[in-house]
Amino acid sequence: MIEARGLTKRYGATVAVDDLTFTVRPGVVTGFLGPNGAGKSTTMRMVLGLDRPTAGEVRVAGRRYAELEQPLRTVGALLDARWVHPNRSARAHLRWLARSNGLPAARVDAVLDAVGLTGVAGKRAGTFSLGMAQRLGIAGALLGDPQILLFDEPVNGLDPEGILWIRRFLQRLAAEGRTVLVSSHLLAEMALTAGELVVIGRGRLIAQGPTADFVERAAAAAVRVRGPRLDLLADALRGAGLGVVQDEAGLLVSGAPPEHVGEVVARGGLVLHELAVVRGSLEQAFLELTRDDVEYAGVAA
Repeated sequence: MIEARGLTKRYGATVAVDDLTFTVRPGVVTGFLGPNGAGKSTTMRMVLGLDRPTAGEVRVAGRRYAELEQPLRTVGALLDARWVHPNRSARAHLRWLARSNGLPAARVDAVLDAVGLTGVAGKRAGTFSLGMAQRLGIAGALLGDPQILLFDEPVNGLDPEGILWIRRFLQRLAAEGRTVLVSSHLLAEMALTAGELVVIGRGRLIAQGPTADFVERAAAAAVRVRGPRLDLLADALRGAGLGVVQDEAGLLVSGAPPEHVGEVVARGGLVLHELAVVRGSLEQAFLELTRDDVEYAGVAA
């Protein structure tokens, strides 16, 4: 388990993490979400003792990271996939990690096989693609067979097959009773991977809970409307006080159930090709909850 209590980190006048309290429990993949600059990476670094909190504390397996006698046997982490000497082979890199942490050499081949790198174990890490480097980083995190795992953007550089692999891999690790915390900007993938979410913005906790509840609470369902004259449909719906957004598939209508939307269209004598309820998505929920916490916002064209 990971427990953060009142976790705060300041860099001069800048507050990177602000009185952050959350719990990551074992047995489920927990997604760690937030806009750029929200404080996710800083929080993970404090969990691992790489940054010292200005206030508050974070404990892993009931202890601060610095108090762990054999850290890699308790916590495994991937924060930067490129943190590998480029001239070392994948196997040599893992052997160095194992030897320096008193881990059996047999674990090296075991984790290489687990992440699918056995066939390239003798190649220099500097020749690896980003996706292969991610797999090597995951292998390093698993080396001590830890019960707590942290991954920062682990699907970066992976192709669709690799993304599917890591989704199942993370879920399998959680099913074994491990604590798994994963940060990612791929919200659609997090919706499929994570059973729980911790969402932060500007260093503060916005929400924590089951993914399904988060989406249900934050992203109201909309009504999809499609017809031969979208312009007339949009005018009629807006005239009835409903919210209307046009996308490549038609109109998304908010503010009323589908029955009312259909009645508005019928009163206007308009033709419909589609009238359907569209469930809220994690992306919608995330954007809704974090819209006031985006550090760098562009202007729509």
